[in-house]
Amino acid sequence: MIYKIIVFSIVYLYYVDFKRRIRMKVGLIYTSTTPELIELVEKEVKGQLGEDVELYSIEDPSILAETRDAGYVTPKAAARLIGMYMKAVGEDCEAMLNLCSSVGEVADAAQDAAKYIGVPIVRVDEEMCREAVRQGKKIGVVATLATTLEPTKNTILRMSRECGKHIELVDCLVEGAFGLNQDEFRARMAESIEKIADDVDVVLFAQGSMAYCEEYIAEKFGKVVLSSPRFGAAELKKALVKKGTVK
Repeated sequence: MIYKIIVFSIVYLYYVDFKRRIRMKVGLIYTSTTPELIELVEKEVKGQLGEDVELYSIEDPSILAETRDAGYVTPKAAARLIGMYMKAVGEDCEAMLNLCSSVGEVADAAQDAAKYIGVPIVRVDEEMCREAVRQGKKIGVVATLATTLEPTKNTILRMSRECGKHIELVDCLVEGAFGLNQDEFRARMAESIEKIADDVDVVLFAQGSMAYCEEYIAEKFGKVVLSSPRFGAAELKKALVKKGTVK
């Protein structure tokens, strides 16, 4: 009896170690986080990849702060972001999700290196922008940061060229939104979006942290509303399927 217990214990320990070693790890690259964004991103990624996926999160708020202050992604900010990508590679991540639209073009610039290394870098917002082009001709782009508007608009315009479709963009800058609680933030979002709602077919949230407002804004204005976490998570899975890590 004791012999069987010992054998079972050894087999079980080998099994646990095997599961630990084969557990898939993905990188979540943040330049800024909110509890709402973290919750939504982790929920969407686990929904696509399963509860067992290991999430390796890295954050450097100085990147977004420097970008916001300068009005563009500075060389030093871009270098620090690329360093975060390389750190995720060094931690054995199979792929990574870039979660800041303000610096999304850095992810674009790093694609050749990602392909060479074999660790995809997925932009959280790219497929959302493509879906906005599919859904409408007049797209309202909503952001709390002016530095997020231009990169997101550039991505939408790139998607429109790829789709062979002419679209119009309408800016919606939600000012004074930092530091508000969820109810106050929803109200400020609605107040700003109301000014453009009659002029657009689609409302696109340029920042993933806005995603918890998606259903509220869609119901209030009767518009197609798009936010990035669910699109980014789905594209992360596609990248892993293409790589052969996920079937």
